[in-house]
Amino acid sequence: MKIKAFFLSIFLLATSPTRSFDYPQNNSLRSISNVAFKPGESLTFRVHYGILDAGEAKLEVQSEMTNLGGRECYHVIGSGKSVGAFDWFFKVRDRYESVVDKNAMVPWLFIRRVNEGGYIINQNVSFNHFQDSAKSEKATISVPDNTQDLISAFYYARTLDFANAKVGDIFEINGYLDDKVFPLNLKFLGRENIKSKKGTFRCIVLRPMLQQGRVFKDQEDMTVWVSDDGNKIPVRVQTNILIGSIKMDLVDYSGLANAPAIVK
Repeated sequence: MKIKAFFLSIFLLATSPTRSFDYPQNNSLRSISNVAFKPGESLTFRVHYGILDAGEAKLEVQSEMTNLGGRECYHVIGSGKSVGAFDWFFKVRDRYESVVDKNAMVPWLFIRRVNEGGYIINQNVSFNHFQDSAKSEKATISVPDNTQDLISAFYYARTLDFANAKVGDIFEINGYLDDKVFPLNLKFLGRENIKSKKGTFRCIVLRPMLQQGRVFKDQEDMTVWVSDDGNKIPVRVQTNILIGSIKMDLVDYSGLANAPAIVK
């Protein structure tokens, strides 16, 4: 396993536009308590495009921690692929990686490999949260404190406390994508039970406030149901996009940090 960690370090250094991770060791970063997930967690989802069984997605926290610039980090991989008949006319092979600071729950590296119907994106981004900057192959920009990438935002959101949330409450998150900063805020909608292949879960209902016009019809076209327990894993995601609707359902999980909120 040490050999695997060594080659991961080489890969991260080789693919990152910033080769030095000698960050200052001080207390200027926040400290977040995380009991929602742990190394080794794996989540598997089935993706439906309208009535079609369109794809499979996975989110995996690698079993070994990564040390980057003296900071202990989670290495998270998100992958997605098209399946069945959908794979014939619109092949998807996506892979996202984020190296997330264990204590501050912010990303240091974001690696994006997108291949969707021949549309290809290869992007490497390094963050310096001591200087509030993000650097890709194309630009270096200033970012607000604790800015998240698309993967780290999900894992940070799982550390939020919704116990006393009221309908309409907004939880603010700053996001980064394509050399721009945008809000990834979450609106709390309440609670309800959702049936899945793993059982019926007691869920928190959230609505991400998304970028209107690029992919989504409206700023509030996505709804996310996450388990109302210590894990806060997504049980269902449903959204309307410019050319139809997509639903993603949880079909399997392993390595959870807490008992799931299954009611039956």
